[in-house]
Amino acid sequence: MPRGYMEGPAAEEADRRLEELERGPEAEEAERRLAVFGSTEDEAESHFLGWRDEVDPDELFESGRAWGLKVVRRSAA
Repeated sequence: MPRGYMEGPAAEEADRRLEELERGPEAEEAERRLAVFGSTEDEAESHFLGWRDEVDPDELFESGRAWGLKVVRRSAA
């Protein structure tokens, strides 16, 4: 028996798409870069040390200047 209405996942997707169109185009996402976070002697809490392409986390750790290092993707803005 044919239905004159949509239901289930197809209807939910159609509603989602309609809401997207009503909102208009989304702003472009800001550029994302790899950021280095870690602790230093001056600041024991983990904090931003620099961008991965400007700071070498291996060198920071080996020299003892920083520890608890992690590299995460963050917005450059």
